Amino acid sequence: MGRLPPTRKYRKRKPGRDRVLPPAGKGNLRIKQVRSGSGHSARLKRTLVALGLKHHQAEVVHADHPAVRGMLQQVRHLVEVTADASPAATPRGKGKKSDAKS
Repeated sequence: MGRLPPTRKYRKRKPGRDRVLPPAGKGNLRIKQVRSGSGHSARLKRTLVALGLKHHQAEVVHADHPAVRGMLQQVRHLVEVTADASPAATPRGKGKKSDAKS
């Protein structure tokens, strides 16, 4: 008697390689989470949180920096990265604070 077919349905993977990061520069990077961190290691989940991605389909803008690129390399299969060309976008935490006192 032969083997029984698998009873579990496996997720189909898309063919191809990991997405390529845009070339290094001094601009900003727009990072969008396209796959969930569920089912992945706690280390990858912490990396997503450190990037500011709290849930699936979240988007953040960060300054292009070697530390950010290292984190993106860790989670490159979960995120989509594009160069941010909008001049009004400011990186997270680097925005100008206005005084409430007048």
